[in-house]
Amino acid sequence: MDQKKHWETIYRTKDVESVSWFQPEARESLDLITGFAPDRTAPIIDVGGGASVLVDDLLAADYSDVTVLDVSETSLAISRQRLGNAAAKVKWIAADVRDAPLGDRAYAVWHDRAVFHFLIEPADRHAYVAQVERTVRPGGYVLVATFAEDGPATCSGLPVARYSADSLHSEFGLSFRIVTSAHEHHHTPAGREQSFLYCLCRRE
Repeated sequence: MDQKKHWETIYRTKDVESVSWFQPEARESLDLITGFAPDRTAPIIDVGGGASVLVDDLLAADYSDVTVLDVSETSLAISRQRLGNAAAKVKWIAADVRDAPLGDRAYAVWHDRAVFHFLIEPADRHAYVAQVERTVRPGGYVLVATFAEDGPATCSGLPVARYSADSLHSEFGLSFRIVTSAHEHHHTPAGREQSFLYCLCRRE
C-alpha cells in the first residue's frame, strides 16, 4: 500500500478534529517531555506530528528547536496554517520516517504518538529503529506511544501492532533503557475510548 497516498487522502477528506487520534492538547506527551528534557533549547522531533497540537504545546512551553515530520504534506500544512506566524519557528519535514534525511545525533528527544504501531512488518520496524539509533544523541530520550495490549486492532482502515512496555522496549534493544511508561485512556471525538501505552526510553 502507498502510505503517502493513504494519509494524504485521510487529511484531505476528513476534518482533522474528527479523526480518532485527535487531541485538543497533548498533555501526556508534554508532561513527559518537560519532565525529562527541561532544557528549552533541546532539539525535539515529533515523528508523524502532522496535524498534532503537540507542536503548539511545545512552543507555548518555550521550546525553541522543534521539528515536525510527517509523510503527509497536507497534515503539515494544516499545522502551519493553525500556528500562523509561529510556524516559522518550526522545522517542517515531509518524508517517510523510515528513510527521512535526518542528521546524525541531531535530536535530544524523539517523540512519536501513533506511528510505530502501524509498522507491522519487521523490516519496517528495523528501518525505524535504525533511524532512532542514528539520529538520537546518547543521553537523549525516545518517547513512543502506541496502542496498548487492550487497544484497537485497527486504525484508519489499517492493521496495527499493540504493545506492552516490555514488548515495545524489546523492539529497540539494549541501546535503550526504559525510564518510565504510562497508560492513557484516549477519548476519540466520536466518544470511543482507546487504550494507549507511552514508553519513554533513554539512549545509552
